[in-house]
Amino acid sequence: SNERLEFLGDSVLGFVTAEYLFARHPDLPEGDLTRIRAALVCEQSLHEVAQKLNLGSYLKLGKGEEAGGGRKRPSIQADAVEAVLAAVYLDGGIGSARKLIQKFILDREAEKSASRDYKTALQELVQRESGQVLSYRLTGESGPDHAKVFRVEVDLNGTPAGKGEGRSKKEAEQSAAKAAIAHLTGAAADG
Repeated sequence: SNERLEFLGDSVLGFVTAEYLFARHPDLPEGDLTRIRAALVCEQSLHEVAQKLNLGSYLKLGKGEEAGGGRKRPSIQADAVEAVLAAVYLDGGIGSARKLIQKFILDREAEKSASRDYKTALQELVQRESGQVLSYRLTGESGPDHAKVFRVEVDLNGTPAGKGEGRSKKEAEQSAAKAAIAHLTGAAADG
């Protein structure tokens, strides 16, 4: 069983990733750092690393797990990446583990951070001043049930700050938040 190695590898990965983000982004608040770290060390990210390394073909599995397709299961492959990181750490120290993590995980940080959560970013932007109130409201929806389009407006202290639309209310809220960020940061840059 690799469970003990997975446990250690998870901690090594978390530490190295946190240290990297802390040094690389001195101006980011804790919430942003936490969100980026979570995207980098999530099961999907580790599964992609396992696929690059063809790790599934090296796993020793029980007959039942083998028959059930365990070799290709994302959770098993992600756990195997953590176990490998622990083994590298135990054998070569934190420097060796850091090099591996840098090459296969941290170099993808820019790509991962590009997929912003605009609602969270807008919330953090307006919270720089106390007493700010954001609210989202559905302003309309159109189209048949299988292809609905939702329209949402985000208000800052009761004043419209951005509008957006999307195939779901959540997508429309993200679009409105993105528009509000552009409006507010544009206004800040102009003023």
